[in-house]
Amino acid sequence: MSVEQNIAQIIGVLKEKDFRLTPQREAILRILLATEINHMTAEEIYTVTREKNPEIGLATVYRTLDLFESLGIVSRLDFCEGGRKYELASDKERHYHHHLMCLSCGEIIEFNEDLLDELEARIAKQSNFKITDHSLRFFGYCQGCREPHNESPA
Repeated sequence: MSVEQNIAQIIGVLKEKDFRLTPQREAILRILLATEINHMTAEEIYTVTREKNPEIGLATVYRTLDLFESLGIVSRLDFCEGGRKYELASDKERHYHHHLMCLSCGEIIEFNEDLLDELEARIAKQSNFKITDHSLRFFGYCQGCREPHNESPA
């Protein structure tokens, strides 16, 4: 899907909830859609957005991200010392979108295979709990941080 198609789809989500795509929201959205950097902090989004839109404020970025999160446009990822990072949400990725997080450099690698379907079904049945989603994070060291220490992956 192109950037313009994504924006049109998100405008529909905003209109459905009686919001509009302000110039500030659009600037932030374009950064999220166009950036090669995944999993950006609000401060990183602010810095990149401000390059083209110097009038934007950090508070506006936070408010916009909060709104986008509440509408399911972005997902917030809490990474302890790494803080909160944001990525565009996608219905196709829900449930099959997990993260490998390097404890040394902070790199976040996406893992797009879900190996938990059987476990989730068992938990749901045993607890009588309707599971709608889950999130899985693995912590360790990426290849770049492991190599200088000659550590093997497992």
